[in-house]
Amino acid sequence: MARFELTDREWALIGPLLPDKPRGVARTDDRRVLNGIFYILRTGSPWRDLPERYGPYTTAYNRYNRWAKAGVWLRVFEALAAASPQSMQLIDSSIVRAHQHAAGGKKGGPDHAIGRSRGGLTSKIHVVVDESGLPVRLALTAGQASDKAAASTLLEQLPAAIVVADRGYDWQHLIDLVGQRGGQAHIPTQRDRKVQRSVAPEIYRKRNLVERFFCKLKHFRRIATRYDKLARNFLAAVALASARLWMRNYESTT
Repeated sequence: MARFELTDREWALIGPLLPDKPRGVARTDDRRVLNGIFYILRTGSPWRDLPERYGPYTTAYNRYNRWAKAGVWLRVFEALAAASPQSMQLIDSSIVRAHQHAAGGKKGGPDHAIGRSRGGLTSKIHVVVDESGLPVRLALTAGQASDKAAASTLLEQLPAAIVVADRGYDWQHLIDLVGQRGGQAHIPTQRDRKVQRSVAPEIYRKRNLVERFFCKLKHFRRIATRYDKLARNFLAAVALASARLWMRNYESTT
């Protein structure tokens, strides 16, 4: 088996989550196409450089793009993440540089979550991971966006739990929201506040789980650097990489 390709166990997990094949014209082998997509995500190669063993690059790109538009990749990730017990939810974000090919949109066009921050043109990936460091919610914003602005959206429709975050999420509205849902917020206050709120060290140390998630996520070179112009396509790449982490977890625990 070539590097980066799905194992039989991984394919058994993701295959049933893909859309049913339409009647009439046979669809190109899903497993081969998906292996090609993962090759591109993992290596960061241009689509035109896809090895021949994965078939025409246009087939892989069109499938990726069409299913990103239809929300298929996000639904695959959400289906795999549904197994998480979520007794703890850790929130954080990470900035990625946008390649010049991604930043070529027309001025005044739709928002594709690319902004200008200290690092240049960037996007920011927001995530909630569980007590095992596995992702359960994802979001994408421009690089200069506040972490607090995305936090409440990330927590929507998640079960009540212990929520852990760093000082960047010190926002009374967010703390109240967690409490109203029956959870507990463990978020330290900004250092300039008169009344300081501390977090037990053994709980705050759990934040390394979300930092380790981002390290694993950025092993996928097409995520470590953003090449996609469309926000939906880049978020689909993040969702697919996150789904792969879930599949590997299932494989290692069964």
